[in-house]
Amino acid sequence: MSPMDKMWLSFYAMGFMVVSMGLIYVSRHKLKNKLLKFVSAIIAYLLLLFCFLAMIYLVFSGPGGSA
Repeated sequence: MSPMDKMWLSFYAMGFMVVSMGLIYVSRHKLKNKLLKFVSAIIAYLLLLFCFLAMIYLVFSGPGGSA
């Protein structure tokens, strides 16, 4: 994976973290419907899992690659 691809992956991961933070806030404080709360929380936690795995990959893969 090229360094530019790693940069974009890290940007996507950070953006998904912001989205998941918003979804968790909405599911805990704004929604009253239990099904919608559950669905939004599941989506948020799946996004957080993706972010965790992406960051682990980015940290441990090193700078490598050539431009």
